[in-house]
Amino acid sequence: MTLPGPTPDNHDRAPVIVSTAGSFARSVLDERHPALIERVRQATPYPPEQQRALNVLLEEITEGVIEPLGDGEPGADQWRDEPHYGQRWPDVPFLWAESFFYRKLLAALRYFTPGPWQGVDPFAPFKNAELASSKVDDELAALDRLPQLPAEEQDRTPLHSSLWGNRADLGFQLSAGAEGLGARVPGLVVDDSAALWGTLAAARPGKVCLVADNAGPELLPDLVLADHLLTTRRANSVVLHLKPYPYYVSDATTADALACLDRLTTASGHAADIGKRLRQAVTSGRLILRTHPFSCAPLPYVHMPADLRDDFASATLTIMKGDLNYRRLVGDRHWPATIPFAEVTAYFPAPVAALRTLKSDVATGLPPRTLEQLDATGESWRTSGTHALIQVSA
Repeated sequence: MTLPGPTPDNHDRAPVIVSTAGSFARSVLDERHPALIERVRQATPYPPEQQRALNVLLEEITEGVIEPLGDGEPGADQWRDEPHYGQRWPDVPFLWAESFFYRKLLAALRYFTPGPWQGVDPFAPFKNAELASSKVDDELAALDRLPQLPAEEQDRTPLHSSLWGNRADLGFQLSAGAEGLGARVPGLVVDDSAALWGTLAAARPGKVCLVADNAGPELLPDLVLADHLLTTRRANSVVLHLKPYPYYVSDATTADALACLDRLTTASGHAADIGKRLRQAVTSGRLILRTHPFSCAPLPYVHMPADLRDDFASATLTIMKGDLNYRRLVGDRHWPATIPFAEVTAYFPAPVAALRTLKSDVATGLPPRTLEQLDATGESWRTSGTHALIQVSA
């Protein structure tokens, strides 16, 4: 999957992140990917052919070099001209290595191959278990307090719940309190919330693109945010961008979005009301579930194809959720953390916001004083998931 055009000048000024020894990226390749292969193997009783393919993939990523997809693999032609084959996995761009690992994992499991295993999501057992947990019941029940909050808090709660959705200890329960989540979480290192709401208020209600991140309990607050945008007339329609196939363990697909809608609808109280409104919004075309092949490409958004660019260009605001989308939005590079967010996203065709919990090395748009304080802690604040940001480029 070669780059479709030249990179804008400002995206050549910082080195691309690779998996150097001792880095966070290297720990993903050396520890997380082998562990994931074993988790997948244990979660689903794959037959001998897939088991052998998993063994080959495990050996390749731990001891070998990057091999291309087999000629008989559906869609292999899209990856044929990659320049990284024959190199060690840690020596190529981290974003590409991660993406190709997941593509090879699906190939090993015959996800795209016609037959009984075609379309079987290898990550479904993990997603389903999380969505069915009793903790989700508690989180959804906490939504009953949402209509009683002051108007400002009704805005803040779904926004911050969506931001912190992948924090196991934060969700609707905390964000629906009288103080508000922003007052309780010192880890919010950049907060452009006012600019986000101001961007929506400055235009007539139009289309908002919400580029989803993870499925299960993390997608539920995204759907609640979509409902809030629609019911408060901040948007006439919300386009929920999902992955066209399983990707990065828990990334949300259309099937995952429908499962979350069912989870909301079959709950009680305010959660059920939200679920019913969203189902009606889907049938009326106000909530649009959309997929695009580029969502699973190993490329930053600066290289997005024309049809996807046109989609974002026609939106009042695009909201990018999560760490992977952030890496693709600003470029997975060793930027100076104080470089303005607006500068590295200047290519984007319309206003764009990022809701991101920090789980990788890349960072932009931090005030110098904030960066100094974070670095002084001696903690791995870039990758620990304990810090987050809301950034807007209008």
